[in-house]
Amino acid sequence: MSDAHAPLIRLRGITKTYGQGQAAFQALKGVDLDIEAGDFVAIMGPSGSGKSTAMNTLGCLDVPTSGDYLFRGIAVQKLTRDQRARLRRKCLGFVFQGFNLLARTSAQENVELPLLYRGEPAAARHAQARAALAAVGLAGWEHHTPAELSGGQQQRVAIARALVTNPEVLLADEPTGNLDSQRGREIMELLTRLNLEQNITVIMVTHEPDMAAYAKRIVRFVDGRVESDVRNAAAGTAAPAVAEGAA
Repeated sequence: MSDAHAPLIRLRGITKTYGQGQAAFQALKGVDLDIEAGDFVAIMGPSGSGKSTAMNTLGCLDVPTSGDYLFRGIAVQKLTRDQRARLRRKCLGFVFQGFNLLARTSAQENVELPLLYRGEPAAARHAQARAALAAVGLAGWEHHTPAELSGGQQQRVAIARALVTNPEVLLADEPTGNLDSQRGREIMELLTRLNLEQNITVIMVTHEPDMAAYAKRIVRFVDGRVESDVRNAAAGTAAPAVAEGAA
């Protein structure tokens, strides 16, 4: 039985080694990290610091070599591949730097994909996708393809796709990396609003300090370890509303 006072996510002594023998590389070297429900954590660090490996571990895309990963008290490292996949589908949403949208498919159809994999009926898929697009300021843009959308709008579609399954945690890997500074700020304001208004836990990897400044906590990785974990007193307590159809 899980502890009601335990954090949503708890990592203890997490290591990850790739390869064997002389070719072995230890990407994580004993990571301890707690993330509470409703937190907004920015993970930073230089190339090779382990931040992407940590994100893959948190997202159940990879399993640690040793250590404990608890999600709501469940020992994730002990789950089978199928059980981890179910945890991902039920609890986690993913946003990537490259949007990863299907080019010849409308915004609504892109957002519906996770529901299609779940076997949701068509009417339910359509309604939930429209609601998710409206939540990211894209009501009225349902039938546009990615080629007809700006980079910022494409990333909004990707965020709507991640949100349509009502995940507890949104994992964002360099979500503003392909956007100019203005569009990047709009995406960060959207993530902040989702975090504050819907209490979605956001975990974001970024190399941009001005984007990390939106987070409530900034965790820095160096050489496979957590170097610092600092509460961000400057994080906003409210974010501007997103205009309908904003780029």
